[in-house]
Amino acid sequence: MQKILILEDDEKLRYELEIFLNRNGYETEGVKHYEQALASMVQSDAELILLDINLPGADGEYLLKEYRKVSDTPVIMITSRDSELDELLSMHYGADHYVTKPFNPQILLAKIVAVLKRSGGQAVCDTVDCGDFVLDLSKSRIETGAACAELTVNELRIMKCLVKNRGSIVSREAIMNDLWENEAFIDDNTLTVNMTRIRKKLEELGLKERIVTKRGQGYMLL
Repeated sequence: MQKILILEDDEKLRYELEIFLNRNGYETEGVKHYEQALASMVQSDAELILLDINLPGADGEYLLKEYRKVSDTPVIMITSRDSELDELLSMHYGADHYVTKPFNPQILLAKIVAVLKRSGGQAVCDTVDCGDFVLDLSKSRIETGAACAELTVNELRIMKCLVKNRGSIVSREAIMNDLWENEAFIDDNTLTVNMTRIRKKLEELGLKERIVTKRGQGYMLL
């Protein structure tokens, strides 16, 4: 299980992030005291750090700058500032991504996955056992016993996103953002077509109504 260190002084947001990331398969550690924020970052064995720019008694950009002198662990900056200068400074000091509050947790998750993948911190597994079917990542297909359905590149990425969040609603925006992070540039209509094809393939394997559409919210894999 990959570990994420969270430096966010908004207790409610920090708690929500911890719960959300735990549910999505990550171990989390929330820093509550910021007098030794840099030491907490350096001493942590986390694979990724979520760092708020505005911390009590500490400047996130300064912390990032100093941290980069001793570690190349991925850092995603979180801020309530909507400033291009802050974003430029953060990237200049070595941030791997930048997120402005308020943000969609699914989009943050997609950015975390993309950053870990680029850094080599994302464990690779060839198959995902989903109980009534197996998602084979290496062969890009869904398997149920002796039957299987081949998936296109985009269909596989969509299924990975749904499987990762199984039982939870995933917005269309989050799915498209995940595809864009993987350099698959699709629009809203193309996503609809892909979802229709995936549903048909699942039905052909005897997996009817596994993907539910939540009107105005997104999709959920049952």
